[in-house]
Amino acid sequence: MMMMKRVVHSSSSSLVSLLKYSPRGAVRASRDQVSLETLKTHQLLSGCSSFTRLCSCGRKHFLEAASSNVPFRPMCSSKASRSKDVSETFHPQRPDWYKELFAWFLSTGMRSYEAEIADYKRKLFDNLTGKAETLLEIGVGTGPNLKYYAGNENVCVLGMDPNHKMEKYAWASAREAGMKPENFRFLQGVGEAIPLDDDSVDAVVATLVLCSVSDVTQTLNEIKRVLKPGGIFLFIEHVAAEDESFFRHVQNVLDPLQKLVADGCHLTRNTGLYISAAGFGGGAEINTTAIYSFPWIIRPHVYGVAYK
Repeated sequence: MMMMKRVVHSSSSSLVSLLKYSPRGAVRASRDQVSLETLKTHQLLSGCSSFTRLCSCGRKHFLEAASSNVPFRPMCSSKASRSKDVSETFHPQRPDWYKELFAWFLSTGMRSYEAEIADYKRKLFDNLTGKAETLLEIGVGTGPNLKYYAGNENVCVLGMDPNHKMEKYAWASAREAGMKPENFRFLQGVGEAIPLDDDSVDAVVATLVLCSVSDVTQTLNEIKRVLKPGGIFLFIEHVAAEDESFFRHVQNVLDPLQKLVADGCHLTRNTGLYISAAGFGGGAEINTTAIYSFPWIIRPHVYGVAYK
């Protein structure tokens, strides 16, 4: 049985001191390291026309319009020659066998969780209907959310993940969901340095993602940056148990092991506080619940919508 509690948050300056902020210069330098080699040519030349072209600087020119027949040439080519994948800066480096194993696990081991969370996701993603034509999903993983977008043929989805081994599973999920091939693209990348223009997407989605990014505050800042005015951020995240509770003490003990075996995932993040303090201009609606198909140390969840 699921339990739900709803709380509505607005941004609070009193919480800001609790959260970690990255130096702006370090983030800018990391964006300059975005590697164009992680993109396949067919993705650049046949993507959704709603997205713009990618620049090696990270912020500008993401995808070419679908109608263009000109071979893709990156801007700032002098930087591209010495750049490396930005995921190396923010995401724990793993061998390929680990990445493949983790992708396989997510594709086969999350079915009971997805069945339990399905009603929440359906209601949450109803917020996209008639409001979103361009959607960025951070940490798309194996694509369990793609079926919720497939009914809207006007939505172009960019699925971003630091693990390139997720791509084949995400494309398989897109095909299974009946998405048009031209309406989905996969990009290797991280939330801390999203390679999109400012004000470029209608919606951003993150489910079970903010637990594993290296810098939650910077990721939320990037989400706000790429959202268009009036855009929405939809989220579902597992979070820390209540302070001083028995579950929280166990989470504190197991957190280092969790980060190792679950690709950087933290058990003890108060993600709701980060979102409420992120400064979304339209505020944030944050709901709490418990998901029982997850191990008991990962049951507490928050979900909701934040408005730019």
